[in-house]
Amino acid sequence: MFNALASSSSSTKATPLLSCFSRPSISLPKKFFFSPSKNPKPSSLLTSMSWLGKLGFGARSPPEPSLDPHSSAIAQGPDDDLPAPGQQFAQFGAGCFWGVELAFQRVPGVTKTEVGYTQGFVHNPTYNDVCSGTTNHSEVVRVQYDPKECGYDTLLDAFWARHDPTTLNRQGNDVGTQYRSGIYFYTPEQEKAARESLEQHQKLLNRKIVTEILPAKKFYRAEEYHQQYLEKGGRFGFKQSSEKGCNDPIRCYG
Repeated sequence: MFNALASSSSSTKATPLLSCFSRPSISLPKKFFFSPSKNPKPSSLLTSMSWLGKLGFGARSPPEPSLDPHSSAIAQGPDDDLPAPGQQFAQFGAGCFWGVELAFQRVPGVTKTEVGYTQGFVHNPTYNDVCSGTTNHSEVVRVQYDPKECGYDTLLDAFWARHDPTTLNRQGNDVGTQYRSGIYFYTPEQEKAARESLEQHQKLLNRKIVTEILPAKKFYRAEEYHQQYLEKGGRFGFKQSSEKGCNDPIRCYG
């Protein structure tokens, strides 16, 4: 998760493929593959396998979470959290939530952002659960905003500007259902605005928009290290501004 492959539109939260996965010559004796001195370190192996699994190759780790009916009912329920007095919630999925969160942090009138998981079938999912591709969760940003200072249409504009809504289950190098494009509404007014906005943006594009528009469901706050990740500087401490109105390019990295 902590290393990333840079891309122009987004980044993948994955460790670069290690040299230990280079295919050995077929002329090597069989015992080579089981020699302790030749095998890669377990930590490197697990990290690389996690990267491969994220792209849909190799064995998945951890095992697929069980889809308990009771768990599913909770996860598919509405978001019952409450915004601060006088504030409203909005939810958006637009690929890797690190860069999406920073984009919304910069919007005047946004008073709080959190990244997390929603729309899935497992209660209290972990990041590894979501990356397994078996829970149907989407990486999202839940935005709290002051409607007196920031209209919902402004949030929609930030959403469309941040990602490519025509790529199904993919943003740049990030591939998987958790990276799908989605607008998750809390009120009929938000739903109406979202659908009208999609229609307007579709007229500007020559490819079909695949953004899903659905009622907001239970929001599971992601692990703390994901929160405001780029503002805090990521793994290497390269902090990026979250100042309101900032137009600096957003760089995603691990």
